[in-house]
Amino acid sequence: MTTQDMLDERYGRASSPRRRWTIGIVIAIAAVVVGLFAWMTVASTLDDVHVDTTGFTVDDPRTVTLAFQITAPAGRSVACALEAQDEEHGIVGWKIVELPASELRERAFREVIPTTAEATTGLVNACWVT
Repeated sequence: MTTQDMLDERYGRASSPRRRWTIGIVIAIAAVVVGLFAWMTVASTLDDVHVDTTGFTVDDPRTVTLAFQITAPAGRSVACALEAQDEEHGIVGWKIVELPASELRERAFREVIPTTAEATTGLVNACWVT
Protein backbone atom coordinates (compact mmCIF):
# COMPACT_ATOMS: atom_id res chain seq x y z
CA MET A 1 0.00 0.00 0.00
CA THR A 2 1.36 3.41 -0.96
CA THR A 3 1.54 6.42 1.31
CA GLN A 4 -1.23 8.13 -0.70
CA ASP A 5 -3.50 5.08 -0.30
CA MET A 6 -2.88 5.05 3.47
CA LEU A 7 -3.67 8.79 3.74
CA ASP A 8 -6.84 8.41 1.64
CA GLU A 9 -8.03 5.54 3.81
CA ARG A 10 -7.11 7.34 7.04
CA TYR A 11 -8.97 10.55 6.12
CA GLY A 12 -11.95 8.96 4.34
CA ARG A 13 -11.03 10.03 0.84
CA ALA A 14 -11.11 6.55 -0.57
CA SER A 15 -13.86 6.13 -3.15
CA SER A 16 -16.07 3.25 -2.23
CA PRO A 17 -18.64 1.62 -4.59
CA ARG A 18 -21.43 2.93 -2.35
CA ARG A 19 -20.19 6.51 -2.68
CA ARG A 20 -19.99 6.14 -6.47
CA TRP A 21 -23.62 4.95 -6.58
CA THR A 22 -24.72 7.84 -4.37
CA ILE A 23 -23.01 10.38 -6.61
CA GLY A 24 -24.51 8.72 -9.71
CA ILE A 25 -28.02 8.81 -8.24
CA VAL A 26 -27.65 12.47 -7.23
CA ILE A 27 -26.48 13.37 -10.75
CA ALA A 28 -29.39 11.44 -12.30
CA ILE A 29 -31.93 13.17 -10.03
CA ALA A 30 -30.40 16.56 -10.85
CA ALA A 31 -30.63 15.80 -14.58
CA VAL A 32 -34.31 14.83 -14.24
CA VAL A 33 -35.10 18.00 -12.26
CA VAL A 34 -33.34 20.20 -14.84
CA GLY A 35 -35.17 18.39 -17.65
CA LEU A 36 -38.56 18.88 -15.97
CA PHE A 37 -37.83 22.56 -15.35
CA ALA A 38 -36.85 23.04 -18.99
CA TRP A 39 -40.01 21.29 -20.21
CA MET A 40 -42.27 23.32 -17.90
CA THR A 41 -40.66 26.53 -19.16
CA VAL A 42 -41.18 25.57 -22.80
CA ALA A 43 -44.70 24.19 -22.25
CA SER A 44 -45.86 27.37 -20.49
CA THR A 45 -44.92 29.49 -23.52
CA LEU A 46 -46.54 27.30 -26.19
CA ASP A 47 -49.92 29.06 -25.87
CA ASP A 48 -48.61 32.61 -25.38
CA VAL A 49 -50.29 35.36 -27.38
CA HIS A 50 -48.43 38.61 -27.98
CA VAL A 51 -50.43 41.65 -29.07
CA ASP A 52 -49.48 45.15 -30.21
CA THR A 53 -51.90 48.03 -30.69
CA THR A 54 -50.81 49.64 -33.95
CA GLY A 55 -53.29 52.52 -34.04
CA PHE A 56 -56.78 53.82 -33.45
CA THR A 57 -59.14 56.40 -34.87
CA VAL A 58 -62.04 58.07 -33.14
CA ASP A 59 -64.65 57.84 -35.91
CA ASP A 60 -67.39 59.74 -34.11
CA PRO A 61 -68.61 60.20 -30.51
CA ARG A 62 -69.97 56.63 -30.49
CA THR A 63 -67.29 54.53 -32.25
CA VAL A 64 -63.55 53.91 -32.24
CA THR A 65 -61.70 51.82 -34.82
CA LEU A 66 -58.77 49.92 -33.35
CA ALA A 67 -55.91 48.42 -35.37
CA PHE A 68 -53.79 45.71 -33.76
CA GLN A 69 -51.66 42.73 -34.60
CA ILE A 70 -51.27 39.45 -32.76
CA THR A 71 -48.66 36.73 -32.66
CA ALA A 72 -50.33 33.48 -31.63
CA PRO A 73 -49.81 29.73 -32.05
CA ALA A 74 -50.65 28.55 -35.58
CA GLY A 75 -53.90 26.64 -35.89
CA ARG A 76 -55.39 28.01 -32.65
CA SER A 77 -58.27 30.46 -32.32
CA VAL A 78 -57.74 33.55 -30.18
CA ALA A 79 -60.05 35.90 -28.28
CA CYS A 80 -59.17 39.50 -27.44
CA ALA A 81 -60.70 42.07 -25.10
CA LEU A 82 -60.69 45.52 -26.72
CA GLU A 83 -61.48 48.73 -24.91
CA ALA A 84 -61.97 52.43 -25.57
CA GLN A 85 -61.14 54.99 -22.90
CA ASP A 86 -62.02 58.64 -22.33
CA GLU A 87 -59.72 61.49 -21.20
CA GLU A 88 -59.78 60.32 -17.60
CA HIS A 89 -58.96 56.71 -18.57
CA GLY A 90 -62.50 55.59 -17.85
CA ILE A 91 -63.68 52.72 -20.00
CA VAL A 92 -66.39 53.96 -22.37
CA GLY A 93 -66.39 50.99 -24.74
CA TRP A 94 -65.59 47.29 -24.44
CA LYS A 95 -65.71 44.45 -26.92
CA ILE A 96 -64.62 40.80 -26.95
CA VAL A 97 -63.64 39.59 -30.42
CA GLU A 98 -63.03 35.97 -31.35
CA LEU A 99 -60.43 35.55 -34.07
CA PRO A 100 -60.54 32.32 -36.08
CA ALA A 101 -57.66 29.87 -36.21
CA SER A 102 -55.11 30.39 -38.95
CA GLU A 103 -51.90 28.77 -40.11
CA LEU A 104 -50.22 32.19 -39.88
CA ARG A 105 -48.60 33.04 -36.57
CA GLU A 106 -48.72 36.82 -37.11
CA ARG A 107 -51.92 38.55 -38.21
CA ALA A 108 -53.29 42.10 -38.28
CA PHE A 109 -56.87 43.16 -37.56
CA ARG A 110 -59.10 46.25 -37.46
CA GLU A 111 -62.17 46.24 -35.22
CA VAL A 112 -64.83 48.85 -34.48
CA ILE A 113 -65.64 49.38 -30.79
CA PRO A 114 -69.01 50.97 -29.93
CA THR A 115 -68.75 53.51 -27.09
CA THR A 116 -71.16 55.10 -24.62
CA ALA A 117 -69.34 58.47 -24.72
CA GLU A 118 -66.63 60.06 -26.80
CA ALA A 119 -63.38 58.15 -26.48
CA THR A 120 -59.85 59.51 -26.71
CA THR A 121 -58.01 56.20 -27.11
CA GLY A 122 -58.47 52.56 -27.97
CA LEU A 123 -56.37 49.60 -26.89
CA VAL A 124 -56.20 45.85 -26.55
CA ASN A 125 -56.66 44.87 -22.92
CA ALA A 126 -55.71 41.18 -23.29
CA CYS A 127 -55.68 38.24 -25.71
CA TRP A 128 -55.78 34.51 -24.99
CA VAL A 129 -55.96 31.19 -26.82
CA THR A 130 -59.47 29.71 -26.87
